[in-house]
Amino acid sequence: MQVSLETITLGGGCFWCTEAVYVNVRGVVDVESAYCNGHVPNVSYQQVCTGTTGHNEVVKLVYDPAQVSLRELLEIFFVIHDPTSLNRQGADTGTQYRSGVYFSKPAQGELANALIAEITASRVFERPIVTEVLALANYVCAEDYHQDFFANNPNQGYCLAVAGPKVEKFRKTFARLAKS
Repeated sequence: MQVSLETITLGGGCFWCTEAVYVNVRGVVDVESAYCNGHVPNVSYQQVCTGTTGHNEVVKLVYDPAQVSLRELLEIFFVIHDPTSLNRQGADTGTQYRSGVYFSKPAQGELANALIAEITASRVFERPIVTEVLALANYVCAEDYHQDFFANNPNQGYCLAVAGPKVEKFRKTFARLAKS
């Protein structure tokens, strides 16, 4: 029996942190750091960091929906970053750190919007959710040194201060979804 894999692309601030969490999720078979939804083709990290290309730092998740649902992946997403902070996550500021769900199928966008409405109605956050939900566009894979950054640099300052705590928050909040 062939496994039917799905993809979704998420922007939750620095892609090092987002990737560090999702590589630990049961059913996620690949996580790729990338840039998307900008207006400049074939961008580099240096270009994206200027904030002038329109790109967002994102991770593309390839997952097995028989093991983890898109809703579960999105629930993790809304816990591990601040979806109410416009163009900022912690000390990282700029449009390249905006909160976003980038879908390849309209049903994915509909689910994301429905979950945002549900979270908003539950008043989990004091401020409005500013997560953009858009079709994936102008996707560019990030440079090799960004891939598996946390795994390759666990003692780097940013990883210790920001990525590590996000991984721990995921493990505590979503233990049932963590890879063993």
